[in-house]
Amino acid sequence: MSEPCGPGPTRLGADGPQAAAVPVFRPELQGLRALAVALVVAYHVWLNRVSGGVDVFFVISGYLLTGQLASAAERGRLDLPRRWSRMIVRLVPSTVLVLVGTAVSAAVVLPEGRWPQTLREVLAAGLFVENWQLAADSVDYAARNNTASVVQHFWSLSIQAQFFVAWPLLIAAVALAGRRRVPLRTRLSVALIAVFAVSLWFSIELTALNQPLAYFHSLTRLWEFALGGLLALHVDAVALTYRARIAAGWVGVTGLLACGLVFEVGSVFPGFAALWPTGCAALVLIAGATGDRRGADRWLATRPMQYLGDLSFALYLWHWPVLVLYLVASDREVVGLDDGLVIIALSLLLAAATHHLVEQRLQARQVDTGAGYRIGALSLIGVLLMVAGGQAETARRANVTDLVGDERHPGAMALVTGAIDPAPVLPPLVSLHEDWVRIEQWDCTPMSRFPMDMCAQQVVAEPSKRIVVVGDSHIQQLAGLLVPIAAHQGWQLIAIVRGACPFSTASEVVPDEPDCLAWNDAAVAEITDLRPDAVVTLASRDVRVGLTEQTPPGFVQQWRRLGELGIPVMAIRDNPRFDISMPDCVAQSAKQSSTDETKAAGSSAACGAPRDELYAQQPPWTAFDDPPNVKFLDIADAVCDAAFCPAEVGNILVYLDDNHLSATYTTTMARLLENDVTAALGG
Repeated sequence: MSEPCGPGPTRLGADGPQAAAVPVFRPELQGLRALAVALVVAYHVWLNRVSGGVDVFFVISGYLLTGQLASAAERGRLDLPRRWSRMIVRLVPSTVLVLVGTAVSAAVVLPEGRWPQTLREVLAAGLFVENWQLAADSVDYAARNNTASVVQHFWSLSIQAQFFVAWPLLIAAVALAGRRRVPLRTRLSVALIAVFAVSLWFSIELTALNQPLAYFHSLTRLWEFALGGLLALHVDAVALTYRARIAAGWVGVTGLLACGLVFEVGSVFPGFAALWPTGCAALVLIAGATGDRRGADRWLATRPMQYLGDLSFALYLWHWPVLVLYLVASDREVVGLDDGLVIIALSLLLAAATHHLVEQRLQARQVDTGAGYRIGALSLIGVLLMVAGGQAETARRANVTDLVGDERHPGAMALVTGAIDPAPVLPPLVSLHEDWVRIEQWDCTPMSRFPMDMCAQQVVAEPSKRIVVVGDSHIQQLAGLLVPIAAHQGWQLIAIVRGACPFSTASEVVPDEPDCLAWNDAAVAEITDLRPDAVVTLASRDVRVGLTEQTPPGFVQQWRRLGELGIPVMAIRDNPRFDISMPDCVAQSAKQSSTDETKAAGSSAACGAPRDELYAQQPPWTAFDDPPNVKFLDIADAVCDAAFCPAEVGNILVYLDDNHLSATYTTTMARLLENDVTAALGG
């Protein structure tokens, strides 16, 4: 996750809180912005975590914009079209420059499998809705990705842009709707207190319920802007002694420095925890400019901090793609001190060029209102054309004529037939992310006891057997091997699956998927009503290097519950999980090879793990007294050879990410395992 940087100078002119005739410069605010972006960059580069600086920028934005709008509204000079035009000129050109540069660089550096995600998020970032794209992905299990995109950090800029559009409308509504005998600032204060309270409550509730969604949701951050707005309206009324102001400034600065170390910001924010950095920012604002050499504002006002504040917007935009692309190009997960300094230096150079050649030149031109909107439209068209071109190239690479199952692409059957001629692997890397077993294309109906669907294969005639597949996304993918067998045997498959929620009586995944236990109870009730001929689920989980595979007691208890109902169970051994993306590893290995032969051999040899480090000779379920209704299907010989568990077999990619089998590969497992499956399920 990443953090935003508010653009624009920290300067309050005739539109400032006091409607001063002479522009009033707040050097401590510019220094605060510099401190926040320095923390963002340092935490990202060296600590691989976030710092809480996002909240500082939101408070500053709320402070500055509210003060400007309140003063303008009091004078009847809001002129919203002009303000939005200026916002476009400040935000859009630099944003589009970074997006174009990042997308072009990503096409060269990133593996093909990451192109679709990059294009999707570049488009969302160009439309300033990247936070909603990430929020949607956070609740869509198939779209979740452990790999950070090169434009993921635009989520925060998207929230800021949405704020810059909506906040003037709020101020205008309060100005027009309020009673004239009540001062505007009083009415506005009431409105901001209401926004603060409702948004903070919503943030706390949603963070507890679904933290990834809360992190990207615009409404969970609105209270931070409101806090800045309240400070803009009332900071002058806060009476502190001289020493108290000095202390407040240093407490705020020290608290910001420590925030990312005290909290795991990426997993607990926003919620209650976000009160820490916002409170620290508020203390710096309340302390103001003391002028004392002992004050934090004296340090924040130094020339280097002021210049860094000028670069903060562009630096924020550039540092993240530079970092991500460096990690991919160097095949690393972390960077050292020297590499980190190089990344930061390059980011600073790009930021300085963007600031001086784009931002300052546009500000100096005094672009009129109409020209601002034209700049925005042309920039958006540029992003759309770039994304369309990328999608066309992606579609071209995904369009292949090779067939799964032909002599060049036998998949799992190659484990028994032996070596085959080299060929391009399937599915194409650019479309592999979509290679899920698409049960949602079956006949889906809502579960009667839980807000999820239960999906059944469409059948022409009365099926000879009805088989329920139940559990998490791993059993969903393994259902791919059952589909051809079911068609051959005249069975009907019914899927009751939920990502990150194995079929168990206990929570098996950390952090626990919300409502997983309730879903499991509902699944058992649905199966009880269906009375299928058999149930297929997982027999084990967590197959990793280090022989960590286990059969949780909760699995066995579920099997016994079904046994009491007289329902047979086929439990399938789980597939391996890895610490890296297998498709990315294959792509990187292929880049380092010069011939088709070495590509085919190298990708398998370099990507995967020795079999005896993943699978023990004795499966973990042998430690239990097997319920009499359960038969087991061991797939180890269908995903591994005698010595190694590779990333591709028979010119078919085995995995679509770091732990899910590809639907294409599981389909090729059907020929290899049909006799075992029919024996376990009673033919």
